[in-house]
Amino acid sequence: MGLLLGYGAGWLTPTLTRPGDSSAEAGFARDMTTHHTQAVQMALVAFKYGQDDAVTRLGVDIATGQQGEIGIMQTWLRQWQLDPTRTGPAMAWMPDGDQFMREGGLMPGMATKEEMDKLEAARGHELDLLFLNMMIKHHLGGIHMVDAVLDQSGNPQVTEAAQRMKNTQQGEIDNMRSILDRIQ
Repeated sequence: MGLLLGYGAGWLTPTLTRPGDSSAEAGFARDMTTHHTQAVQMALVAFKYGQDDAVTRLGVDIATGQQGEIGIMQTWLRQWQLDPTRTGPAMAWMPDGDQFMREGGLMPGMATKEEMDKLEAARGHELDLLFLNMMIKHHLGGIHMVDAVLDQSGNPQVTEAAQRMKNTQQGEIDNMRSILDRIQ
């Protein structure tokens, strides 16, 4: 009997404790996937068309790092048996998240279509400067989202990954500011 109860509890516990569809964890995973997708796109442009070696290396680092994090967040959603795309508005998981949305439904730090077009058309030194300024803004917006999930989540898997994201992005911001000081 004890074995049966232990098996039943072990089988049910993950189901009972996994984040729900409207949880901060699910909202964060979905919205940060969207946020990271744009960062990967920007980083690949910097890698391909940047002039400064530090910028092109940073492009590779950001693209590979954030693509890996997208994989982690999408795996969470599958494990939680949740749809990978949100059903409601972006940032709805954040307290007052709608106040942080920009015109056109953009999350904090995200570039507009016009800004992305300008980045994709730029080359060389012009691209380096544009990428660094845009990615600093992008990372600051991402850190804002990370702070929100850190305040709301008790899921150690999510909070540990979010803290790593924050530390990485803050380090990259410091690096980008240093590169900007050198190349301006």
